[in-house]
Amino acid sequence: MNEHSETSGLIPRIDLQALRTSDPAALDAMRVAATDVGFATVYNTALPPERVAQVIETYRAFFKLPEAEKAATDMATTGSNRGWGRSGAEQVDPDANPDYKQVFDCGVTLPEGDPRLADPFYAPNIWPGTPAGFRQTIESYYTDACAVGLEVLRGVAEAIGQRRDAFDAAFDAPMALLRGNYYPERPASAGARDFGIATHTDYGCLTLLATDGTPGLEVRKRGGGWIPVTAAPGAFVINFGEMLQFWSDGKVIATPHRVIGSTAERISVPLFFNPARETNVAPPGSDQVISAGDHLAKRYNETYLHLAKA
Repeated sequence: MNEHSETSGLIPRIDLQALRTSDPAALDAMRVAATDVGFATVYNTALPPERVAQVIETYRAFFKLPEAEKAATDMATTGSNRGWGRSGAEQVDPDANPDYKQVFDCGVTLPEGDPRLADPFYAPNIWPGTPAGFRQTIESYYTDACAVGLEVLRGVAEAIGQRRDAFDAAFDAPMALLRGNYYPERPASAGARDFGIATHTDYGCLTLLATDGTPGLEVRKRGGGWIPVTAAPGAFVINFGEMLQFWSDGKVIATPHRVIGSTAERISVPLFFNPARETNVAPPGSDQVISAGDHLAKRYNETYLHLAKA
């Protein structure tokens, strides 16, 4: 275990522009993040603070709508992970109660008539009529956040000794999911089994997380205990999922994390940056075949309560 991460609990902080130019210090920090800590924060990206703040406030305006308005986009009626998820719609830890957060999910937009639209991972997006400009703001951010995610992934590839473009071809039609999370104030009745999101590892490849700066996210340390992680709009928390762990043959690690909640509400916007459905994410050189879509389908069916019931 790297002494820096284990004894001090520090999460590497990485300049993305330096990582793009293969700066040795940035690559070393990403190597520690990917192979030792499982988390990093990145800054100096193509998404400025004002743009990220606008996206966060756009989600906040949606979540503040009356429940009857949000219910028009309720993903429990769509059979896919598109639209609004009400409080209690997910349960990431079967030993905990359903998560008390609300979510709004969208994904890649495929052209009309594309046969993949019948696949839940490529289902048409569902957009609310209010607040004004919601679709335009979120769709635009989705596109640009995917570009940032790919830049981060290229840095990860180089940091672990692969070609910078080692993963590029797998992201021509990514199963990238953009989510707005709304964590309300922790309910007064909440007990030891109640979480904004319970302890879990992310299922996919790479997560690019924007937040409103309110504390809440905690990362589990290897030796026990938890490290709080925050990032103001314009900086991003990066973490790595189960898929990238086995796709990299265990070089990259997926670290458990959670959100307990506090006396303040919190908005976070993760981009779950995942490859195309048919990508074989088994360890390179192995005889295994692990479809990216099959892995995500299994994990989603365990988490989304409307899919689990189906």
